[in-house]
Amino acid sequence: MSEASKVAEIKRTGKTGNEAATKILAKQLIRLRQHISNLQGSRAQMRAITTHTQAMHAQSSVVVGMKGATKAPAKQAKVIREFQKQSTHIVMTVNGIHNSVQ
Repeated sequence: MSEASKVAEIKRTGKTGNEAATKILAKQLIRLRQHISNLQGSRAQMRAITTHTQAMHAQSSVVVGMKGATKAPAKQAKVIREFQKQSTHIVMTVNGIHNSVQ
């Protein structure tokens, strides 16, 4: 039963002079409002939990991305060392060929 219908029912019983029924309905209205308030509080908590969960997921994604980013420089250094090694080998080979031709 909605709050508006409960208020209308209280007014109707108040006009008829039935004080006991009016008091009971008024107490029911108070309980209904308390339940609505509790429900709104629960909804707010659920939204907060959802937001917190989304933030944690985003943070987890950033951590995974950073993990990959920290490995990239090491791989790049390995490639550069291999390139330098190959370049040195080629230079030595060219110098050896040049010396043998002369």
